[in-house]
Amino acid sequence: MKAPIIALMSALSMASAGAAVVTRDVAYEHGGVRLRGFLAYDDQKVKDGKLPGVLLVHEWWGLNDYVKGRAVQVAKLGYVAFALDMYGAGVLADDPATAGKLAGQFYGKPLMAERARAGLDQLLATGLVDASKVASIGYCFGGSTSQALAYSGAPLAGIVSFHGGLIPATAGNSTKFLICHGALDPSSKPEEITAYLKSLNDAKIDYRFVQYAGALHAFTNPGADAKAAAYPQLKGFIGYSPTADRRSWEDMRAFLAEVFGS
Repeated sequence: MKAPIIALMSALSMASAGAAVVTRDVAYEHGGVRLRGFLAYDDQKVKDGKLPGVLLVHEWWGLNDYVKGRAVQVAKLGYVAFALDMYGAGVLADDPATAGKLAGQFYGKPLMAERARAGLDQLLATGLVDASKVASIGYCFGGSTSQALAYSGAPLAGIVSFHGGLIPATAGNSTKFLICHGALDPSSKPEEITAYLKSLNDAKIDYRFVQYAGALHAFTNPGADAKAAAYPQLKGFIGYSPTADRRSWEDMRAFLAEVFGS
């Protein structure tokens, strides 16, 4: 796990120094819980006016270096990126049991969308973002959270779920969906995928559901293989796929360009 983290942090440092990407922690609060998000943007691009904004929602491990590195990558695409905090300032999980308890307090509850909306409000409060051009992207737990946020009626042009748990649509809205799913992800049975897609169709949601060959759960995270090796219950469940990671990122880039009209 250490090598991918070091690589991500190195990339983050180089991006901040060489690509004019500014990063800073942002303290905020929701429901009496102190939170600390991570903001990233290109300080040259914001001088030309407000930019589209992208909210990032972390995996069940919490707001760690992985998702911060992703925020820097998004900022380098020309967007204002804000990686929200769902758990609390400095609260991270290193093992599946702890991660499951932290994430479990949100699934199936209004708190999931409400906590995410607090992060969205922080992104909008920066004054750097065109409020008509905002999207949410999330990884695993964060992908589910992005879906829940969209269903709540939040003002999102689009959402991208990377290997997220599939939450059936509860109501239609104008938010566009890109669902990036591993073809070998054991977290969703075929019948569950069928029911999920039916719910999106019934709600008349504009979506793309893309499956990536050979990809397990967590296919975008370079640290997934180390986690699977460390915890037997994750073996065969999660795994990094460089090909699926690259392809899904390119699919996201095209999707954001479409929904933002850029």
